[in-house]
Amino acid sequence: MIKTILPALVLGLSAVASAAILPAPIHAEDQKPEQIHVRGSIVTYSGSALKVKTREGETVDVTLADGWKLASVANAAVTDIKPGDFVGIASLPSEGGGDGALEVLIFPPAMKGAGEGSYGWDLKPNSSMTNATVADAVKGVDGRTVTVSYRGKEKKISIPDGTPVVTIAPATKDDLVPGAVVFIPAEKAASGPLAHQVLVGKNGVVPPM
Repeated sequence: MIKTILPALVLGLSAVASAAILPAPIHAEDQKPEQIHVRGSIVTYSGSALKVKTREGETVDVTLADGWKLASVANAAVTDIKPGDFVGIASLPSEGGGDGALEVLIFPPAMKGAGEGSYGWDLKPNSSMTNATVADAVKGVDGRTVTVSYRGKEKKISIPDGTPVVTIAPATKDDLVPGAVVFIPAEKAASGPLAHQVLVGKNGVVPPM
């Protein structure tokens, strides 16, 4: 879980997701800038500068790169997850084995394959992110268990009732208001985080990843 409402959304946000929203792991040989995630609330926004109070309580200045992309999230339901869907699921190992979901992002069809794989994530300690295709989704006592496949592997993840489930939605710069919650996949730079994409919460829905 990569980089006007429908045609532009699909074209523009395919770059968002594949480039950085849910990026694949960075290998040393790629020699790419170190990736960081900024999670928090907007303090101010002006032009190419976004000041964010992070969930850790510090205030950081994020520089927005030329051509940066903007998106939001909309509520979805666990019952929307169907075989063949491409999803990004942040999860933690469960005491009884397997993984339990912390949040689920259902990608639009045009984004299928973005950041495919399973790798470490920083939503919580020991969490992982799995971007994969749903093979099946089975209803259980307290939620659903999905089997997802990626790069020839499979993984079972339980999704308890109440787990945040969202999908990508459009946004405009007018949504970048003080207090709005953002998730920003960025590059670590000498001057501070450099972002090519921003995911902003709106209409009461916040980016859960």
